[in-house]
Amino acid sequence: MEPAISVKHLNHYFGQGELRKQTLFDINLDINPGEIIIMTGPSGSGKTTLLTLIGGLRSVQEGDLTVLGRQLGGASSEQLTLARRHNGYIFQAHNLHHSLTAKQNVQMALELDSNLSREEMKQRASTILKRVGLGDRLDYYPDSLSGGQKQRVAIARAIVNHPAMILADEPTAALDSHSGRDVVTLLQELAQEEHCTILLVTHDNRILDVADRIVSLEDGRLLS
Repeated sequence: MEPAISVKHLNHYFGQGELRKQTLFDINLDINPGEIIIMTGPSGSGKTTLLTLIGGLRSVQEGDLTVLGRQLGGASSEQLTLARRHNGYIFQAHNLHHSLTAKQNVQMALELDSNLSREEMKQRASTILKRVGLGDRLDYYPDSLSGGQKQRVAIARAIVNHPAMILADEPTAALDSHSGRDVVTLLQELAQEEHCTILLVTHDNRILDVADRIVSLEDGRLLS
């Protein structure tokens, strides 16, 4: 079985000239389809940098990075854009549009699919929001939702396109233990039902049990 994510001798730097600083050092990591991998490590260790490289949100500088069969090393901006369409992203800050309802926020993720009618988009957005327990909040605006509910909307938006891979950066950091558990349980179900690969960055020790494997970054180096 080919890995969903294959990282080989990956290095990354920030800055130019004398200010250039290396942030990732010789990262090697394979993640299989359907695996849930949790990445831990102290703040500033390079976790988010690695996550954004895998997600095609940054360009690879040194090393090989293959994601879902696509070589991202040397990829053009257009190729990275195409690669990103196969991913679902969940961030700590939700990144919801406050002028749109929960359903409209989720519908936005479907706008790139020209095969869907407006009615089909509405129906799919409603269905996925019901799945994450927000069937009674479809027409609520983000300001009327709790932190846990906003994060559920963000998850619904990430999974509505049935992505092959989900990348989550501290998705439970702002949530209480109950809401955080609900969030990772949803992600676990998604991995099992749709064979979706999930890479989750977290400091939250309460959710480590959902992982198939835990990897740790420290000072830009993979420890385990």
